Amino acid sequence: MKRLLSIIIFLSLCLNALAQKERIMNKPFIDNRKLHWGFFFGLNIMDMEIKNNGAIDPATGEQWFAEVNRHQPGFSVGVLGAWRLNKYFELRLTPSMHFGQKVIKMHENISGRDTIQSMRTNYIGLPVSVKFSAPRYNNFRPYFTLGMAPTFCLNNHNQEAFKAKKFDCYLEVGMGCDIYLPYFKLIPELKFCFGLIDIISKQRNDLLDQSMMKFTNGVESSSSNMIILSLYFE
Repeated sequence: MKRLLSIIIFLSLCLNALAQKERIMNKPFIDNRKLHWGFFFGLNIMDMEIKNNGAIDPATGEQWFAEVNRHQPGFSVGVLGAWRLNKYFELRLTPSMHFGQKVIKMHENISGRDTIQSMRTNYIGLPVSVKFSAPRYNNFRPYFTLGMAPTFCLNNHNQEAFKAKKFDCYLEVGMGCDIYLPYFKLIPELKFCFGLIDIISKQRNDLLDQSMMKFTNGVESSSSNMIILSLYFE
């Protein structure tokens, strides 16, 4: 519901901007450049979809189930390089870093015991996307993006219940609006990132206490998701 409300508010702001009367255009030729650059910063929320398999530990008879039960806002920052393909399309490269955290709860089905892991995750990403822009009206131009984002995790998570793999890849879908100011473009953007890879490492040679494998063995697969709300300056 919160995600849907954010999208509705974002689209309402864009439609309200488009409904205003014609005004003098700021930087009327900025979109004619073949190459242009910028930077961004923003907030993110990291999530993980976990599919449990209901495995029972043969040594103890325990059955553990995992879920993400709390999200904490994180921070994203990066740079933008864009290549204009034609009047409506451009190819974008946005090297970025994402700092975030999610809390995973493991629940034992018989005894009712809970175990909590706070999973800090820092990513370096290299997203490549295509941007489709609507015709400009006054000093506003809404757009949509679609792309792929290979990412690399900088954390180890050794000796913890779950350990993330080093490599991940996202399918990214975004929407935003170019706002043409007198000296630069301000671009708010909302982006949804859907993980395509099972990111829980099943090879846990780092564990000194192998009884902790009961947590990993109880998970069949998992994928990471992320929502990013950014401000670009171009």
